[in-house]
Amino acid sequence: MSEQFVNRIAPIANLDLVAVVMEKLVNRQDGLPGFAVYYGPSGWGKTTATVAVANRSRAYYVQMRSAWNRKTLLEKILFEMGIKPTGTIPDLLDQISEQLAASRRPLILDEFDYAASKDGMIELVRDIYEGSQSSLLLVGEEMLPNKLKRHERFHGRVLSWLPAAPVSLDDARKLAAIYCPDITLADDLLSHLVTLSHGSVRRVSVNLVNVYDAALIEGWDQVDRSAWGDRPLYTGDAPKRRGSI
Repeated sequence: MSEQFVNRIAPIANLDLVAVVMEKLVNRQDGLPGFAVYYGPSGWGKTTATVAVANRSRAYYVQMRSAWNRKTLLEKILFEMGIKPTGTIPDLLDQISEQLAASRRPLILDEFDYAASKDGMIELVRDIYEGSQSSLLLVGEEMLPNKLKRHERFHGRVLSWLPAAPVSLDDARKLAAIYCPDITLADDLLSHLVTLSHGSVRRVSVNLVNVYDAALIEGWDQVDRSAWGDRPLYTGDAPKRRGSI
């Protein structure tokens, strides 16, 4: 498959949902809180949709890591801003707040679950908001809203809670144009892929690549579920041991 196809981003429902929330966040009226939380299971396309919206909205985008402490987070945000970190944690915090306030660009923190489990990190992100009054989109797994509940001062500043949408048949059609180009896939096969995915965009994408590879081998230019037969598909389950029932 050529690189031009795998680098394209399908306009699936999650991308539109995040774009709408970002617009609402950026254009909110004075006095309204500036946090939004986008959450859902792994593989549902949250990061892909978020990065696409970050590019459209010129947002600063930082994907957090489990090993980061407060200073590391501030340094990574400043690197994303193109600013050399200088000084203590309060100094870095001021640098970030000033840049957000001056640029009026949003900040997106992906994998925010890593911050939600640390009181000091949560308060630091709240300080960024209070110091800049900017728009912050926080992205995490499906339990993120529950994790934030115990931080009342933070929880109360969330303008929108956006659950990720499970992959749909319409999404699968759009993904097929990228991961299975030049092959016509019948809706019965796409529906089967959606059912097997349990909502995961990633699983549908992997199976579309599997269908594409099989179509090249078989010389197919169109595939339906009957043609696919009982060929294996990726379900996310661990492979069974040989000899197991």
